[in-house]
Amino acid sequence: ASCMQHRLVVRDASSLQILHLYTCLDQIQYIEWSSDSLFILCAMYKRGIVQVWSLEQPEWHCKIDEGSAGLVASCWSPDGRHILNTTEFHLRITVWSLCTKSVSYIKYPKACQQGVAFTKDGRYMAVAERRDCKDFISIFVCNNWQLLRHFDTETQDLFGIEWAPNGCVLAAWDTCLEYKVLLYSLDGRLLSSYRAYEWPLGVKSIAWSPSSQFLAIGSFDEKVRILNHVTWKKITELDHPATISSKKTIVYKEVEKSPTVDSERLSFPPTRALASSLFSTQSKYDISQVPVSLQHIKPVADRANPKVGVGMLAFSADNCFLATKNDNIPNAVWIWDVRKLKLSVVLEQLCTIQYFQWDPCQPRLAVCTGSSRVYLWSPAGCIVVQVPGEGDFQIMSLSWHCRGDSMLLLSKDHFCVCYLEREEV
Repeated sequence: ASCMQHRLVVRDASSLQILHLYTCLDQIQYIEWSSDSLFILCAMYKRGIVQVWSLEQPEWHCKIDEGSAGLVASCWSPDGRHILNTTEFHLRITVWSLCTKSVSYIKYPKACQQGVAFTKDGRYMAVAERRDCKDFISIFVCNNWQLLRHFDTETQDLFGIEWAPNGCVLAAWDTCLEYKVLLYSLDGRLLSSYRAYEWPLGVKSIAWSPSSQFLAIGSFDEKVRILNHVTWKKITELDHPATISSKKTIVYKEVEKSPTVDSERLSFPPTRALASSLFSTQSKYDISQVPVSLQHIKPVADRANPKVGVGMLAFSADNCFLATKNDNIPNAVWIWDVRKLKLSVVLEQLCTIQYFQWDPCQPRLAVCTGSSRVYLWSPAGCIVVQVPGEGDFQIMSLSWHCRGDSMLLLSKDHFCVCYLEREEV
């Protein structure tokens, strides 16, 4: 699905043929599919309205108007039949049921980076709350929205919460001014509290491994610390130095080259394909000899949100690899072997890393840098793929299909779908 102003366009994922076209009441600012792909919501925050469309019954639609309370966020519940709307100033979360048309209210939600988290099986929801200048967490049962547990947290300013994939442990972390990661059980018991150091800026990002055995914590000190699920103690620290000196690490460096065109093939005016190859540069990966010095940026210390520390990290679907990005080495992706807890590969790009994501089915990483190329790495090697098309298509984000056979590439104003051929086994 994609939106253009006040129109919602639903296409077939394999052919991109338009299946449905819906017109909303105002400019769409957010869209989200229900878990079973039968409904899609369109949020219009400026007007405080959410419209829901049905794929099975195109004539059916639903409008939710929050009125004077306003709207700043909207999302589906895991069952795909309830919508959670957060009102302005985070006064409350309103739970709307599409089945019974009933309404429930959750008070005092906290305005933080990640204040609502669902377990992977969709049974429970955790909500970060702020009451009387103290942080709390409430855990609700999603089938009836009854409160299961409510407890306070030992945080100065709770910044985010995230469930482990198995739904047994909830991680909560404090603001970057206070290094603290807290781990709670489903019944609200504090299992462990982790603090790596005290005074400098603290936690910047966290990621659970798919097996729930590891919790990776990216910090402002340019390190990733990995906790184990048995004792919740640190098992290793992963550094991100500006110089790679280990001979066991493979460094792939992106290099640009100008295309060579045979003069005998030149024709004027040149064909469209030939003109494209004449005036566009190509890139490829070279293997660099260690030691390798990576491009390092000195952060501006007197500004908010300094470009320093590990701001992006993700585990592969098979739990074998961890990809990280150190913000003050902005052109590099670090790929760690989780089984050996060693650095395996570094991808050094020509431009700043905008986003990366693992294939949901196999250890294959896709990277974009704001150029018209997408970069793919797997244990077999890495390649550069030029996205065909007219104009300057700058890929700012990407998203894998759940089957891993296609990928959505997003620029500021356009999108395209990249289809990957599967090798026959």
